[in-house]
Amino acid sequence: MNQQEKPENILSNIKYLIVGVLFGIVFVKAEIVSWFRIQEMFRFDSFHMYGVIGSAVFVGLISVQLIKRFKVSTMDGETVSIPDKTFNKGQIYGGLLFGIGWAITGACPGPLFAQIGSGFLAIIVTLLSAIAGTWTYGLLRSRLPH
Repeated sequence: MNQQEKPENILSNIKYLIVGVLFGIVFVKAEIVSWFRIQEMFRFDSFHMYGVIGSAVFVGLISVQLIKRFKVSTMDGETVSIPDKTFNKGQIYGGLLFGIGWAITGACPGPLFAQIGSGFLAIIVTLLSAIAGTWTYGLLRSRLPH
């Protein structure tokens, strides 16, 4: 849950747009949005995607530890708090479903917009499916095991 205290206005959201565009450019240049690279990963033919994912996990782990250790605050001065997570079996089912969808479509939620922006318009079907899946989860959330 977002524990941000101060609401952001439309102009302050421009920074997220800029970071998103830059992130998309990096995804395209690093070939992370390439369907062929993703298929190579799932066929164990190439280390490229495993290297990208592994380095992202490593950077994330170090970043979280630094945020916790040095009590980093946001640019607005709010304290960053990272609550502990609890494990449940639904994460296994969700991860498997996510991986199957990723392998079939060649896309995960991160690079969807970069793929569409690169001209892979068939990914619009994947985007619409992701939106429908999110909506369905929201509808059924109270009845699912958590």
